[in-house]
Parts: sequence; C-alpha cells; structure tokens
Amino acid sequence: MPLLSVRDLRVVFDVSGRPVTGVDSAGFDVRAGEVLAVVGESGSGKSVTAMSVLGLLPETATVTGSIRFDGVELTGRDDRAMRVVRGRRIAMIFQDPLAALNPTFTIGWQLAEALRATRPGIRGDQIRRASLDLLESVELGDAERRLRHCPHQLSGGQAQRVVIALALAGEPELLIADEPTTALDVTVQAEVLGLLRRLQHERRMTVMIITHDMGVVADIADRVVVMRSGAVVESGDVEQVFARPSAAYTADLLAAVPRLGSRGPAAERDGGRPLVQVEALTVEYGNLLRGTFRAVDGVDLRIDRGEILGLVGESGSGKTSIGRALIGLAPVSGGRVVLDGIDLRSASRSQRAGLRRRIGVVFQNPATSINPRYTVEQTVSEPLAVHRGLRGSELDQRVDRLLAAVGLGPTAGRSWRQRYPHELSGGQRQRVAIARAVALDPDLLIADEPTSALDVSVQAVVLDTFRELQERLGFACLFVSHDLAVVDELCDRVVVLQGGRVVESGERTAVLADPQQDYTRQLIASAPYPDPVIQRSRRAA
Repeated sequence: MPLLSVRDLRVVFDVSGRPVTGVDSAGFDVRAGEVLAVVGESGSGKSVTAMSVLGLLPETATVTGSIRFDGVELTGRDDRAMRVVRGRRIAMIFQDPLAALNPTFTIGWQLAEALRATRPGIRGDQIRRASLDLLESVELGDAERRLRHCPHQLSGGQAQRVVIALALAGEPELLIADEPTTALDVTVQAEVLGLLRRLQHERRMTVMIITHDMGVVADIADRVVVMRSGAVVESGDVEQVFARPSAAYTADLLAAVPRLGSRGPAAERDGGRPLVQVEALTVEYGNLLRGTFRAVDGVDLRIDRGEILGLVGESGSGKTSIGRALIGLAPVSGGRVVLDGIDLRSASRSQRAGLRRRIGVVFQNPATSINPRYTVEQTVSEPLAVHRGLRGSELDQRVDRLLAAVGLGPTAGRSWRQRYPHELSGGQRQRVAIARAVALDPDLLIADEPTSALDVSVQAVVLDTFRELQERLGFACLFVSHDLAVVDELCDRVVVLQGGRVVESGERTAVLADPQQDYTRQLIASAPYPDPVIQRSRRAA
C-alpha cells in the first residue's frame, strides 16, 4: 500500500465569480521510504497539489477526488482534524525560507512553538534540548548562538536549514519540499540536497519534492511525476523518464535544460575594445559604529564591447556588489570604475547621469523590480518618454517593437500592453523587464540572476530572447549568475569570485572545461547534472 495515494484530484478556484481550474483529475502514488519528484512548468499545479494534501488551500478553492494518507481519507476533513496530521505526520518545507520564518521572533522561539504544537507535553529544558538537537541534525553550526538569532541574521542556506528543522519537529512520516533549493547557489544547493538525502535515509522518511530543476530531480529522486496544466502527463522511475520519456511534453522539458559543456568550444574572438574597465575595485558596507564589511576586495576585470561576461561565485562573493558599483549604487571605497573612458568616481553629476542612461539593468526578481501599479505599456514606455521625449504614435510604435522583440507581439502586442504585472507569469514579467532595460539601446546591460527563479522551459525562452537581442543590438553585458550551465550557454568569458576576490578568469571553455583553481572545480562539481546515471556516478566519485 502506498503511503500517499492521490486519485482524480480536482481543484477549482473561484476567481471573482469565475471558475479557474488549478488541478484537473491528477493521480499518483508516493511509496513509503522513497523520494518522489513532482515536476512541471509554473502553473502546472505542483504546489496546489501539495497544498491540497495538507489542507492549506484558501476558502475560494473547491477540492474533489481522493487523497488517502496511510489508508485514511483526507479530502473533506475539517481544519481541526487536519491539525492532527499536519506537522506531526506530514510536514512541509516552503519555497522561500525567509518568507516562511517570522521576522519578529528568534529561531529558538519559533522552534519552541513548533515543538509545542507537534509534541504534546514537551516543556522547559526538553524544548531547549530538542531545539538544539534539531539544529544540529540539519548541520547548522553554533546551534546555541543560532537560537538567539532572528531570520534576517541568517544567509539563505542557513534559513533553509532552519525551515527544515521546523518541518522535522514533529518527526513526520512524509516530508513535502516545495522548491527547497530555488535561488540558492550551487554549493549551498548541494549541501541542502545532501542534507535531505541523509535525513531521509536516517529517519526513514518519505519525501515528495516539488521542483523545476531537473538537475535536482536527477540528484535526489527515485521516481518522477510530470505535471502540465493541472494534469499528470507521465510518471515512472527517474532513470526511465530521463532516458526514455513517453510524453512529448517531458521530452521538450528535458531538451530545454541547459547542460554544462553542451555548447562546445568558443569561436575565436579578435581582441575587443574595452567598454568597461574595473581596476582594484573595493566596496565596503557599514559605518564607524558598527564596523565595515568588505564585499569586494581589489577586483580587476574588463567587459569588451559586444561581449557577455559571466560573473559567478557563491552567495556573498561580491557579484551583485560589482554590478551595483557599475551603476553607482554601491559604496565604492577604492579603485576605479571606467565606462567608455570616463571614471565614475571623478565624473561630474551630468556625466554620471549621461552614463546611467547608457546602462540597462535586469534584476533577479521582476515581481519586485517592476512597478505593480504600472501596465506593461507604462513600464516599457516610461524611459522612452522621460529620456527620449517620445510621444504619441512614435512612442506607441517603439513600445510595440520592444514587446515584439521579447516575444510579446507583434500581433499579440496590443493585448499585452494593458496588463498589470500580477496578470503575467514569471517568464512574461522577466521579458517585460528585459524590454524596459533595452528600451534606450544601452551600451551596457547588467543582468543580475535574471533566470534563477524560472522553470526550465521559460528559462530557455528568456535566454533565447536575451541572446537574440544582444546579437541584434550589440550591447556589452555583465551576466551575474550562480547557474554554471546557463553561463556556459550564454557567455563569452567568465570571472569566478570568492570572498570578494577574483580567483580565476578567462575564456568560457578554458574556465568551465579546464578550471585551474580548486574553488572553480568545487563549484562545477557541486552543480547537479540533469541525468540520474551521470549524477549518481559523480556523487559516488
């Protein structure tokens, strides 16, 4: 008998009086002791299915079908009955750890609350000892001190370990992990996946992991369920699904995954003319009272005209600080940033304003970088109206061309113009952000993790859009990413950062195919390869 059995699950949401189907007749089993991966594009129904199991859907949702856990029907149970199951027998790790943690309470307080809720009768020193045991079980160092910390004092990887500890408080039989490694750098992701594998083995837990990262699936899963538009289109053992997918959608999904080394050797490039030269750059945060933190320490790099330079490294290595220094948003305490022959530190205010108009920026999260009160038309047209003075039909035509260039037109361009960000998917929002960034025909584009939170098929579309625009417009680009396969597919040269310093740099294939530094080799080894046979042999080596 499977531990969890889902049959004919259908979830319909009431959206302003209109029925919207989130899950449509989905069915699958989760066997005791296995790791099942549920994959699919954004909007395929993965998270809605998981929320249905735990009874965490909003009141606007109507759930029909059967969800049986350990032989007991969960569909139709009231919240009081579900609280006996939720946390104690089935627990969940949510996608964003900092959003899942309460920012106003310490880690110790939150662990104590979870323990009281899931272990009746526990109190006093027992709670403290159990809290320390949980933090130690998820390999979070200096557990005593961490109990006194608040979430903002933790890194992304540390916060994710705390969320896992909270989920383990009730010693659940089934652990549901919703995108547990999204936006984590490759080394932290490898640590979190290794931790989940160890905990699953030691505690004999069943794990259901929801992800769009096929490398994660290859690394940790025993079986795979593929969802599309709320329905299950394929399921099977992980090796069989990857090697011989039966559904065309699964084959397309696997084909869209970037693979390190698949692009082949780089074409010969003539020595380019530098557009950006960074010399001995130092960036420090803090003040005299609290002390200073050096995020960037004596970095030298250049970006030639028309090339894409990849900037890689772990979280905290200084990648984003360098990008911010190029647009004057980071506290540069030493060195030079020269753009087209003009030193940004010594430039006049009018010179800096002119240079900034020649730089476009695409941020990691389009949901927070785009004004939620602006339509797509207002978002894309604003820089053209402010800096170029375009009006009327000329402005309309330019907006149409930009939307068409990023795949939102031309015939559909008019329909997209009046939509707001909340009416767009993550990939559509990112394409609008790219259209805005290139609206002024920039000489330099800074892209800070533009695809990290996108599923593989949307990521492939965004990367194709990005590549076509770069080839057509010829802008130079600083591409910041922790995804080495994406960097390998897109970039011409690569700079590797560690602790604010450059440890290796050079042509893409030289750095990624034949790294000279241990740290670069560690980054490459930590990135999961989207093939279960190859990935397991790498892990065993």
